[in-house]
Amino acid sequence: MTKYSLRAVFLLMIGALLFSCAAGQVQTTQPLFSPYVLEVDQYEPKVDNFMVILDKSSSMSWKYNEQKGLTIAKDFLSAMNQTLPEMKFNCALRTFGTSGFGEPTALFYGPTEYLRKGFQGALNAMERTIGRSPLGAAITAAAGDLKKSEGQIAVIIVSDGADMDTTPITAAKNMKAQFGDRVCIYTVLVGDDPAGEMLMKQVAAAGGCGFSVRADEFKTSGDMGDFVKNVFLAKIVTPVAKPLDSDGDGVTDDLDQCPDTPKGVTVDAKGCPLDTDGDGVADYLDKCPNTPKGATVDARGCWTYAAVVMYDFDSAEIKSEAFPMLDEAVLILKKNPEIKVEIDGHTDNMGSAAYNLSLSERRAKAVMKYFVDNGVEAERLTTKGFGFTQPTASNDTEQGRAKNRRVELTPVK
Repeated sequence: MTKYSLRAVFLLMIGALLFSCAAGQVQTTQPLFSPYVLEVDQYEPKVDNFMVILDKSSSMSWKYNEQKGLTIAKDFLSAMNQTLPEMKFNCALRTFGTSGFGEPTALFYGPTEYLRKGFQGALNAMERTIGRSPLGAAITAAAGDLKKSEGQIAVIIVSDGADMDTTPITAAKNMKAQFGDRVCIYTVLVGDDPAGEMLMKQVAAAGGCGFSVRADEFKTSGDMGDFVKNVFLAKIVTPVAKPLDSDGDGVTDDLDQCPDTPKGVTVDAKGCPLDTDGDGVADYLDKCPNTPKGATVDARGCWTYAAVVMYDFDSAEIKSEAFPMLDEAVLILKKNPEIKVEIDGHTDNMGSAAYNLSLSERRAKAVMKYFVDNGVEAERLTTKGFGFTQPTASNDTEQGRAKNRRVELTPVK
């Protein structure tokens, strides 16, 4: 063979080798399933930093469901990466198993600002599994990586849990002691080794606020969506506008049937002032709060019959116009035999105080006689005169003076 032919063969071999290397470089880890699409505007980060600790020890070359453990782990993390929104996180990726420098654990990526493309590139670059399984050393080293971090931290450990002692549990407890409530630890089991599963659960439990899952539990994109939400995100709670309560009575305007209630007045469920005796006059205005139901009251809530003129001027004789109202009072007293009343007589201000006091007493006694004559027991009735000392209308007009010539009924105990 000529030297030219040898040169051609050599160049052909070099080209083939370069082609095979390039082909190896473009291979990427594929997600387990189509990414779950999160409605980003409904969520915000609940962590500020996340650290992935990935098992690259020799046991991860073992097959589970026809796939190597490392392939399953990378697929899981790739699906997580494709699902996680590119929000403001700091992230890092640490591996354990013997590194290229003979170290049991290595910081493979970060800490750096999270970018989906950058994290995926780090995953794609991982190929070999080698060495023992020093997870405890990796957790301790990760705590050092995170020493200067601020805010909340999620640590995600992906491993088969095989060939390990209890060192990882101690390391996880030390990490928790270092960061306190800032850190939560989540473990993802690759494979189905019972001892490995128990260890992974204990490591997660040491974090106090994380949880442990198995990679084979993730069947759909929705499963990964739930994982990402639980580990990384918090639902944005839109503040609900506080309903207006313009009068400050504790009943919102949309339910308030009495919107102009004065401040400080006790109200019912409708926002209306209480009217305990049911006489139509609110408690805060009622000067006579114990009026029996059905009694005619004035604006003060007092049991009186000022709608008619009961007496002529300087007279204690009841006018016939008042009989229907007095009959109403008789009926109420008969229906409520436990009620006793004081009959209070009043006058206008025409004449002397002494004369009007006497006149008011005679007016009260006239009403008492009417009640007794109509069947009300006398022992339930008392009388009292007030003269012109308690007017309810102006004495400057004839109308006002006529209203003041009245009798009021006051329930007594």
